[in-house]
Amino acid sequence: MLLRMSTLFLRTLREDPADAEVPSHRLLVRAGYIRRAAPGGYTWLPLGRLVLDRITEVVRAEMTAIGGQEVHFPALLPAEPYQTSGRWAAYGDDIFTLADRRGAEHLLAPTHEEMAALLVRDTFSSYRDFPVTIFQVQTKFRDEARPRAGLLRGREFLMKDAYSFDLDEAGLRKAYERHREAYRRIFDRLGLTYAIVTATSGAMGGSVSEEFLADTPVGEDTYAHCATCGYAANVEAVTTPAPAVGDPAAHPPAQVHDTPDTPTIASLVALANTRRLGGRADWTAADTLKNVVVTVHRPATDSDSTPKPELLVIGVPGDREVDLRRVEAALHPATVTVHDWPADAATELVRGYIGPQILAKLGIRYLVDPRVVPCTAWLTGANEPGRHAVDVVCGRDFVPDGTIEAADVRAGDGCPACRSGALAMRRGIEVGHVFQLGRRFTDAFRIDVTGQDGRLVRPTMGCYGIGVSRLVAAVAEQHHDDRGLAWPAAVAPCDVHVIVAGKDAQRDAALDLGGRLAERGLRVLVDDRPQVSVGVKFTDAELIGIPRAVVVGRRLAEGYAELRDRVTGERADVPLADLVDRLADPA
Repeated sequence: MLLRMSTLFLRTLREDPADAEVPSHRLLVRAGYIRRAAPGGYTWLPLGRLVLDRITEVVRAEMTAIGGQEVHFPALLPAEPYQTSGRWAAYGDDIFTLADRRGAEHLLAPTHEEMAALLVRDTFSSYRDFPVTIFQVQTKFRDEARPRAGLLRGREFLMKDAYSFDLDEAGLRKAYERHREAYRRIFDRLGLTYAIVTATSGAMGGSVSEEFLADTPVGEDTYAHCATCGYAANVEAVTTPAPAVGDPAAHPPAQVHDTPDTPTIASLVALANTRRLGGRADWTAADTLKNVVVTVHRPATDSDSTPKPELLVIGVPGDREVDLRRVEAALHPATVTVHDWPADAATELVRGYIGPQILAKLGIRYLVDPRVVPCTAWLTGANEPGRHAVDVVCGRDFVPDGTIEAADVRAGDGCPACRSGALAMRRGIEVGHVFQLGRRFTDAFRIDVTGQDGRLVRPTMGCYGIGVSRLVAAVAEQHHDDRGLAWPAAVAPCDVHVIVAGKDAQRDAALDLGGRLAERGLRVLVDDRPQVSVGVKFTDAELIGIPRAVVVGRRLAEGYAELRDRVTGERADVPLADLVDRLADPA
């Protein structure tokens, strides 16, 4: 393939786009790979399409290598399968819905588990047909509330989704491991630095879920990592080690104290130490029990089109904040908002002085952090204005309705896996997600096949997604510098960028070189633009980021051209007679 910049549909920019928030967005637009078409939607220009196709080729090759068979589902889907699975309501405002001229409801596909399950149901009926894995590379749609960061958070994106079907859990585990290893090979080939982290399953469901996160400081996902044992988990999935249960006899009866003007944890701790409440002067925020009121909004169901919001109180140690992302992960598919005071449903709760002792009487559900175990004693609200209570013991003075992972996760927290290491916090871009779905969807559609013994067997499913268009941005985030993009060889739109640094003789020689390289199977971009300065060509070459550049210029008459490496910056004068072999066979 030979591309000429004099005729290529390309326009580089010197200034950053006004809405660019991250390097990949800024550089992909400036270098002429993508252009914004609408909020969350981008047009792929020729160079961008080449990168997208190269990444797709890698993904497709590795999926085929593990036995995946490619299909292609429609993007416009009927509502009924998603209503049957319950995800029409669970997705809520996150999906695009529409009605056709007959009034039938449809959606633009966010993912295709339902359609994959129905396809297998309609195609296979015997154990002899299993195991099976199908996959597709197809456009998906999500109604993002705030599209941002270019390709990283769009409303329309290209995704590879695969679905495995097995007859038992052992088969599912094998399929899951095959996909997991295929993902490692894919991301290694693309030159990504990444982590595999435990994750929550969200709307997908299932028992096991892991994310592949490309490390970058601009990533939207935060994960915790333990250097001691290698544990890694998305913050929504981090579990909290619970302390040992204590002796209830070790705590005196609860006592209520006047604590005026202490609506915050800091003010309460200061007063408690000053007045030596409970005979102590060593109170810390971790000794207090903070009670946060939230409102839980559950999605509509077939039996209840307008579920009533639920008032919920969450108890966490006072040195922690409630992380709504973790709350929503625990309560999915419900959404959660901080309670809007005042409200009739909460008139008996005293804001700033809420205590758990009264919640059962009020009929308000109370969930606590795993650190709040039976026989732990707390300084907490007395549910009276300006008053708190000490030695309020869990299991004696209040009984929670359950535990919830709601408190924020912080650097230095103890590792829940090895219990000896400390967690560090990192950021990454989610580029892949694998799920052991189990029988959620085969149950929903009552998919049964004849087993080897003649009895009916219900298949179990796995789901495996890769954000293909997001990978373009993730690679760009990890492979750029202050001059522009610096693509890995497996991803770059072209293998060689030939730059004409002179007039007619240099242009003719450059095009001849480009043609000979293309004949050897290389992708070549020749900057043969007339009336463009050499300085501009060099600047554009660094911005575009093709790994190797050849400058045909001042030493042409001597039979030499300059070979440049975009990543290392190394330069060398190479005889033109040797250049084709050197580039076509770099080893």
